[in-house]
Amino acid sequence: MRGSRVGAQLTTSTRDASALEAVVGTEMWAYARSGGHVVDADLSGFRVDAADGHIGHIDKHSLGAARAYIVVDTGPWIFGRHKLIPAGLVKDVDLVNETVHVAATKERIKASPDFETGQYEDEDLASIRITEQHYAYWHS
Repeated sequence: MRGSRVGAQLTTSTRDASALEAVVGTEMWAYARSGGHVVDADLSGFRVDAADGHIGHIDKHSLGAARAYIVVDTGPWIFGRHKLIPAGLVKDVDLVNETVHVAATKERIKASPDFETGQYEDEDLASIRITEQHYAYWHS
């Protein structure tokens, strides 16, 4: 049904590159200490905003320390799609307004591999690597 885009290269803007530059070379799967994430906080249903606008709501998120991520239901923006976003791209969690801000543009998230329940679980290293490559090496 839905497939992954492996090794897709995109032309990106300077804003895209600078927004994600801090993530490259760091722990992509960990929330930033300054991002407002509270351990064990339930982020399900929170609004998700990319660097350039709203992209959907959190369908699920991991609580694991080794590989933390959010899965975004993109709703009508990309009908029927779910996108896995590593926690290292979360730049701010606003618990009061139930909004998560990520350091990626809508274009970058739209081009990311689709997440299908049961296909991209924590122990599926090939899928994790595809996601890492997509977000870490796209700007080179």
